[in-house]
Amino acid sequence: MYRTLPQIQNDLKERVVARRKEKRISQQKLAELSGVSLGSIKRFEQSNEISLTSLLKIAGALDDAESFDGLFCKKEYQSIEEVIQLAQNNNSKPH
Repeated sequence: MYRTLPQIQNDLKERVVARRKEKRISQQKLAELSGVSLGSIKRFEQSNEISLTSLLKIAGALDDAESFDGLFCKKEYQSIEEVIQLAQNNNSKPH
């Protein structure tokens, strides 16, 4: 199912807030631990807006920075059929 960018942003924010609360860290403490301003953390938790740098700092403070390592990595294919299907799909799309 396709999700919109705002849905993805909101889900990400909800996971960050849940992790912060799971660790019993206040917004103020997270600001201190991450080096991200309290205002930026509040804005993120209210409106989903944050810079990538600040998000990475927050992830590091919540011991979850390694989650970003898998973004945009080469996909590992399960079968040759999957590779062939992908190649066929790419050849049928206009460039």
